[in-house]
Amino acid sequence: MFQIIPAIDIIDGKCVRLTKGDYSTKKIYNENPLEVAKEFEAHGIKRLHLVDLDGAKQKKVINFKVLDQIASRTSLNIDFGGGVQSNSDLKLVFDYGASQVTGGSIAVKKQDVFTAWLEEFGGDKIILGADAKDEKIAISGWQEDSGQDIYDFIENYVSKGAKYTISTDVDKDGLLQGPSYQLYQKLKNKFPDLNIIASGGVANFKDIEKLAEQKLYGVIVGKAIYEGRISLSQIEKFILNWYGAI
Repeated sequence: MFQIIPAIDIIDGKCVRLTKGDYSTKKIYNENPLEVAKEFEAHGIKRLHLVDLDGAKQKKVINFKVLDQIASRTSLNIDFGGGVQSNSDLKLVFDYGASQVTGGSIAVKKQDVFTAWLEEFGGDKIILGADAKDEKIAISGWQEDSGQDIYDFIENYVSKGAKYTISTDVDKDGLLQGPSYQLYQKLKNKFPDLNIIASGGVANFKDIEKLAEQKLYGVIVGKAIYEGRISLSQIEKFILNWYGAI
């Protein structure tokens, strides 16, 4: 089933959004992320993408208390990313209730560590973050261009057991101008068995439907929900229709 996965990005414990990863564009949408998560859950949503933007910047997990609140007070399956740079960070995040952890920068800078995580926890628990700018991997909250080709990068980790990847086209993120369909189609063609999660640029519900038609695993939606371009009622209806069709 195609998954619609809302995003909650955290700075200073608050639900925010950035544009193209630029911290100076921060906009606060809600000071209580748990409230937001509960609303998602009430509309039939099963998964949540929770990003510690403070952690991404400081290269260590900062907002674990927000994770703890949401994990302990909702039934959402939480994929946590941002600042998970060490074995102790990973243990902390799993201990506080994350179902999956996304590693992006660490998969570039500490390949041996990320590979060890895949071997120990498996590809169902460890998600490969493959954010790209001009098809090159971008890291550290998109503050750095690694110079690595996205397809070679993903292929390396698929050979080591990666089953999921979240890929954001940095140039699309937060602009509400539509996703990078071409990028995702290329990824799907090259890695037909990989669970590909699109992220960035979703502006309306037609974008979600088009990504579903590409037979991706799912899509992460952030600003379009917070700006009222996509309603939670639309998502709930989509979920009910999907379940009715299977």
